[in-house]
Amino acid sequence: MEPENQTHISEFILLGLSEESELQPLLFGLFLFMYLVTLTGNLLIILAIIMDSHLHTPMYFFLSNLSFVDICFTSTTVPKMLLNIQMQNKVITFKDCITQMYFFMLFGILDNILLTVMAYDRFVAICHPLHYTVIMNPNFCGFLLLASLLLCALDSLLLSLMVLRLSFCTELEISHFFCEINQVLQLACSDTFLNDLVMYFATGLLGVIPLTGILFSYSKIVSSILKISSAEGKYKAFSTCGSHLSVISLFYGTSLGVYLSSATTQNSRVTAITSVMYTVVTPMLNPFIYSLRNKDIKQGLRKLFN
Repeated sequence: MEPENQTHISEFILLGLSEESELQPLLFGLFLFMYLVTLTGNLLIILAIIMDSHLHTPMYFFLSNLSFVDICFTSTTVPKMLLNIQMQNKVITFKDCITQMYFFMLFGILDNILLTVMAYDRFVAICHPLHYTVIMNPNFCGFLLLASLLLCALDSLLLSLMVLRLSFCTELEISHFFCEINQVLQLACSDTFLNDLVMYFATGLLGVIPLTGILFSYSKIVSSILKISSAEGKYKAFSTCGSHLSVISLFYGTSLGVYLSSATTQNSRVTAITSVMYTVVTPMLNPFIYSLRNKDIKQGLRKLFN
C-alpha cells in the first residue's frame, strides 16, 4: 500500500544517530562536550584577533569570520539534537526544519567560500607580495565577505523555497540528526527532478568552482615557493599557509568521505554518523589547527590571557 499524499504537513521526526535508549546519555555528553569545545576554541580565536593589533590583517580578518561561521554552522544542528535527546522528543516542525535547512546550507557554503577567499589571500601574499597591501585593501576584503554572504544566502534561500513546492507522504521519519536536504527530498511524494537539478547545479557552482580556485591558488603558491633560493625563505612562506592548507584538507577530506560513504551504502544511519565529521568535528578542530601551527595566533592568545 502506497503512503498517502499529504501536501500540508506540520512536522518531521528526526531519528538521530541511534534509537537505543542506553546510548542517549553518552551521545548527549559527547556532543555537548564537542559543542562547548567548538564554541570556546572559535571564540578565543576571534577575541585574540580582535584584541591584538598585529593580527588586524586580511588573513586574520577572514580567519575570524571563518571561526564565527564555524560557530554558527555547528549551532544550526547540535543544540536541536541535544534538546531532542534531553526532552526525549524527536519531533521538529516543518517550519523549523526548513529554517534549519536554510541556515545549515548558508553557513556550510559560506565556510567553503571563505576557505577559497583565504587561499586567494595567500596567493596574493606569496606570489605578488609587493602589491599585497594594494590588492587586499580593507574595502576589497569587505566586498569579498559581503559578496560571499549574499551569494550563499541567495543559493540557500532558493534551495529551501523549492522544498516548499513539494508534497510529502505520511512517512515523515528522517534518518538523521538534522534536516539534511537530501534526506528531506527522499520523503517527497511529488517529483523532485527540478530540485535535484538546481541542487546539482548549485553544488557545481559553489562547490567545484571554489575547490578549483583553491587548487589553482596553491599550485601557483608552490611554484613561487620553489623559486625561492634560501631554505629559510621557503620555510617562512610554507609556514604562512600551512594552517590554512591543513583546514582545507580536513574540510574537503571529511566532506568527500561523507559523499563516498553515502554513495556506497544505502544505509541512511551510516551517512548520518559519518556526517558528524564535517558538521561537528571539523569546526571543533579548526581552532586547534590554527593555534598549534600559527605563531601569530599563539602570541595573540598569550596576550589575551595576560
